[in-house]
Amino acid sequence: MAEPGPGPSQAREKEPGPAGTEEAAPAPKKRRLAGGERYVPPPRKLNAGVSFGAEHFAETSYYFEGGLRKVRPYYFDFRTYCKGRWVGRSLLHVFGTEFRAQPLAYYRAAARAGRLRLNEEPVRDLDIVLKNNDFLRNTVHRHEPPVTAQPIRILAEDEEVVVVDKPSSLPVHPCGRFRHNTVIFILGKEHGLRELHTLHRLDRMTSGVLMFAKTAAVSKRIDEQVRQRQLEKEYICRVVGEFPEHEVVCEEPILVVSYKVGVCRVDPKGKPCQTLFQRLSYNGSSSVVRCWPRTGRTHQIRVHLQFLGHPIVNDPIYNMEAWGPDRGKGGKIGKTDEELLKALVEEHRSKQSLEVLGIGEEDLNSSVESKDCGNSGDCTKAAEVHPINGSSCPAEDKKDPERNDVAACPLNSDINLEILDKDKELSLCGNQDGQTGEKGWEEKDPLCVECRTSRRDPSPKELVMFLHALRYKGTDFEYCSSMPEWAMEDWEE
Repeated sequence: MAEPGPGPSQAREKEPGPAGTEEAAPAPKKRRLAGGERYVPPPRKLNAGVSFGAEHFAETSYYFEGGLRKVRPYYFDFRTYCKGRWVGRSLLHVFGTEFRAQPLAYYRAAARAGRLRLNEEPVRDLDIVLKNNDFLRNTVHRHEPPVTAQPIRILAEDEEVVVVDKPSSLPVHPCGRFRHNTVIFILGKEHGLRELHTLHRLDRMTSGVLMFAKTAAVSKRIDEQVRQRQLEKEYICRVVGEFPEHEVVCEEPILVVSYKVGVCRVDPKGKPCQTLFQRLSYNGSSSVVRCWPRTGRTHQIRVHLQFLGHPIVNDPIYNMEAWGPDRGKGGKIGKTDEELLKALVEEHRSKQSLEVLGIGEEDLNSSVESKDCGNSGDCTKAAEVHPINGSSCPAEDKKDPERNDVAACPLNSDINLEILDKDKELSLCGNQDGQTGEKGWEEKDPLCVECRTSRRDPSPKELVMFLHALRYKGTDFEYCSSMPEWAMEDWEE
């Protein structure tokens, strides 16, 4: 998740790596400061790799309830170097213009509680003007959305790779609200599999074959196959209606409509792509279809199926009424992108199912999203996470057609934060390094709206989408999973 070192106008956003990955830069001689000038320490050398160890896994623990895997709330640090556009602006101005998911009263209360730190010193005055290389740390009380309790099944493991059968609803790696409820953390905490290198990614709602390399050398070798399109991918899905018996090829270009909500559509201005489809069975109302994506655009299979008039039966995005009476068939939507997004959000809000999209009400109030998320191209890291409020801008991942780790940020607050005094009630249940563990579960946090919010849990059924990565084949390997129950010829809902 780390990026190259920050330059004069470059910021870096990351979740903390394991102990030992942050090294202090050689201490330069401190220059004499002018009267009232604030000293900014040089940036630290950060390991560019993504790695998690025992101290990260110990931040909290899981519990299981109603067919769901849940994470006990915990305290966590978001960190960032000052972005170039923040230089010369006050913290208060940055919070008020770029991190609107929280009211300014929240940040004032957080500062009084010692949860905002600048260059590791508590922020006492939000009017402080930011400088290049300033390092900010924000401690939040973190609540993760539940995922399915279905275990991760290991399909194959040797000295080079680990291959698993990923359940639906699990993100591959930490991003946005998800950290412990991710494949990477579950494998590390429950299977002792650490230092894994992500070779490709699956959409959070997509299940199936997921590969990890155990060494950088293996990762580089297989990544080259991905780049050369030598990796053959085969998916299975269940779609609405009677899919044609003959092979169907769809080559419609795909355009990203919203990174925040995670929505794409067919558009002449989109990126070129190709998917092959072959029907396997039809039960009178829905069809099981085999899919071979030849390219790896975001939501490629799902968008192409929608365009063909056969969206995935329970697709929470592309089989919704918001797309119009024909549900987007033939690219006919009859709405602007803004109208489409609003209709999608309203439809899920009415069903109390925004969490299925991986977003909440608070995301809709956060800062305006940018399609230039900084992760476009050959993305090999998690979605970038705003360090102040935890929101994220999911990247388009060319390695896999069904990649979309949508994230969320902390909730708006209706509590009168202005009257909260700086006392022991507001102090952290632990140290100031974000490793406060499960004490966040034992007490209600006075600054945390989630602690006072009652949410409807999704049902296990809502966390399953009928799209499954069935087989991945390279020049020297092939891994398959078994057919899901919903893909059986005689299956009926």
